[in-house]
Amino acid sequence: MRPRARRYRTHSHSSPLQGRVAVVTGAARGIGASTAYALSRRGAHVALLDLEGKRLHQWAAELPGPAVPWTVDVTDLAALSATADEVRNTLGTPSVIVANAGVAIGGTFQDCDPEDWRRVIEVNLVGSAFTARCFLPDLLRSHGYYLQVASLAALAPTPLLTAYCASKSGVEAFAHALRAEITHRGVDVGIAYLNWADTSLIRHADQTDVFQTLRTHLPWPASVNQDPALYAAAMVRSIERRAAHLYAPPWVRVAQEGRAFMPTLVTHYFRHVLAALGDTPLPATGLLGPGGAAADTRGLAEPELHRPRPGGESWPYDTT
Repeated sequence: MRPRARRYRTHSHSSPLQGRVAVVTGAARGIGASTAYALSRRGAHVALLDLEGKRLHQWAAELPGPAVPWTVDVTDLAALSATADEVRNTLGTPSVIVANAGVAIGGTFQDCDPEDWRRVIEVNLVGSAFTARCFLPDLLRSHGYYLQVASLAALAPTPLLTAYCASKSGVEAFAHALRAEITHRGVDVGIAYLNWADTSLIRHADQTDVFQTLRTHLPWPASVNQDPALYAAAMVRSIERRAAHLYAPPWVRVAQEGRAFMPTLVTHYFRHVLAALGDTPLPATGLLGPGGAAADTRGLAEPELHRPRPGGESWPYDTT
């Protein structure tokens, strides 16, 4: 029996990630792109995986250290397995995997397109499981670390987001079960519980009736968007510590501690919110943002909606 892996060892002047190979899915935008950049700054050699090939190649060229992009669908097991072979042949054996790729739709369960609903589950849950399957042999060899990106939605399921909540609850349970299977073999598994991020997916979502209804009725601080770079920094710190859990912002831990009461509280609160709408229509959104458009196998998702930053500065690399 192999001993359980400890924190990565390093000298005081360097990061434990120096020279290690890290894989990030959903790396073309948002939290994934920010995490890839933060890992690269800490000395990791980064493999970036995403469906948006052109944007992914542009971002890989911007990273401060060695980085190689691969255009792949995480729900395609054969293609992802072939990509894993290319990653280890090009960069070496990965010792960090960040399962971040994700999409979302909004709307009542009855009104959501069944194929869109299924696609959210496929990308967020099945894609994470396929990512773990394809790279687990590497983590076993390197005694590495797998970080599953979950969400506050796993702790406090919210109406109008049934597919997203189901997928994030699913990846949380998957990561817990995987940890129990492999921790004795020297591989650590972490779960990142994150709240809203200021990404193109959320900016696109906020232009829809569904999300305007949902987010304007969320209490502070649950309604606040965070800079993806802040999440990325917290995630990299957790990777260096090989942490079992990450709560960002830190107040999300309160939802974990009170999760037994969360469904009742959410149901009570939104029962009044949704009842007040009466017959006001809330059309389902379809797959959201440019990441959703890339993941839409039918090509029905809307293209990216560009919105400038205050002061006219553009939003370069951001999504889920």
